[in-house]
Amino acid sequence: MSVPVMEAPPPRTFQIVPLRGLPFVGLVLVGLVVTIATNRLWAIDFFHVVGGAIWTSLDLFLGFVLGPILGRLSIPARSEFTTRLMPKMLLIMPTVVVCNLAAGWQLARHLGYLDSSYSHHGWIVASFIVVAVMAVIALGVLEPANIAVLFELKKPQPNGQIIGRLMRRFIFTAGITGAMQVATLVIMTRIATT
Repeated sequence: MSVPVMEAPPPRTFQIVPLRGLPFVGLVLVGLVVTIATNRLWAIDFFHVVGGAIWTSLDLFLGFVLGPILGRLSIPARSEFTTRLMPKMLLIMPTVVVCNLAAGWQLARHLGYLDSSYSHHGWIVASFIVVAVMAVIALGVLEPANIAVLFELKKPQPNGQIIGRLMRRFIFTAGITGAMQVATLVIMTRIATT
């Protein structure tokens, strides 16, 4: 009696950029532009707080919760999870980062925090530095690694070593930005309470 040979399943079909999500991204960005153009304090604060909350939550969750779990999954399970999560992250993270940064800058300008005579100007500068580093990591390291993983997974014979290396980079840098998010929380609560 012969044992059937298991063939590798064909690569999962998925969209690298989930086109159904683009109208939502467009709607959020149009809302951001309108908010900045009208210079309404509540709306600017809303975009900044919501963008910052989502960015912080995702960084902390990806870096400290999901990262260790992904590292222990089998390669097929990791690939399946990645093809479902990463395309969505490709839309979510740049949108959240842009909303947070643009609204944060507008809020600081609107409230006079950019003026060097502002009593907490040093804390504002510190927050700009931390957030700038996080944005460079998010948009310059995490997103390219995300895109590279997705393109590799689209290949007929994905290279597991390349995917593993890119995913380690993704999770490691998500952990770094998660730790930096804690620093941002310290700075923001310091500004708000003094």
